[in-house]
Amino acid sequence: MEVYFQKLKEELQTAAEQKEHPFHFFTLGTVGLEHLPRLRTVVLREISDELKLTFYTDKRSKKILHIKENPKVSLLFYHPKKLLQLKIEGLATIIKDPSTLADRWTNIRPASKKDYTTATAPGSDIDNPDALEYLREGDYFCMVDVTPFKIEYLQLKRPNHLRIRFSKKNEKWKGNYLVP
Repeated sequence: MEVYFQKLKEELQTAAEQKEHPFHFFTLGTVGLEHLPRLRTVVLREISDELKLTFYTDKRSKKILHIKENPKVSLLFYHPKKLLQLKIEGLATIIKDPSTLADRWTNIRPASKKDYTTATAPGSDIDNPDALEYLREGDYFCMVDVTPFKIEYLQLKRPNHLRIRFSKKNEKWKGNYLVP
């Protein structure tokens, strides 16, 4: 089972470094106080050796509100050529350390910085998308770390699909085969 755990780690590490990797964009699921699941696509920016995953967002977005209300999140990755799916359950943490945020902010391309400087919050009604206003100073840049506690690895193949649940207990990962 260790070989599959190493495979999933390698795929995630590659995805954080290469924009072309199918895992670079993944689906984030949150559930806030209204108990309605919300899904959206985010970008994998970093992954630690311990599998802590990081994405960026606007701190005014609904996902941040949902994480504050309920930090348990789900992530879904799919690689269509390899027919590999990863489902990750974890705890999300909003990064508030000013030096960490400033460090990452300096590494964001200028064209991408606009995503965090709109005058109005994401999801707000607007009359004209071409007339969107941006701040001249300041930003709403935010980082979120997700610390996984469960990962499901599903490899679709013949003659038999392979499904493994990895669970983290006492800082160690343990795997169990599942019926696909």
